[in-house]
Amino acid sequence: MKQSFVYVLKCSDSSYYVGVTSDLTTRLFRHQTGFYPDSYTAGRRPVELVFYCEFTDIALAIQTEKQIKKWSRLKKEALINGDFDGLVNLAKKRFD
Repeated sequence: MKQSFVYVLKCSDSSYYVGVTSDLTTRLFRHQTGFYPDSYTAGRRPVELVFYCEFTDIALAIQTEKQIKKWSRLKKEALINGDFDGLVNLAKKRFD
């Protein structure tokens, strides 16, 4: 089975970019060099890889990428920092 990766980049403006690829090294190089000039990261270089995880099922990788893209900044940072308890707490709805 072919490996896929979901990854998170921290951009120079401190925003996060979430993506999926089957070739992480090449994809990171393309982000760093602005290979796609109209892409989100092209104007926010340099970028730093702050998180990635591997999948053997591309459908699950794409599903995970879409899920993480919807997360708040705080929840993404909890994932990046390995704060899995924080992920659970940040997923709860607040009722004020």
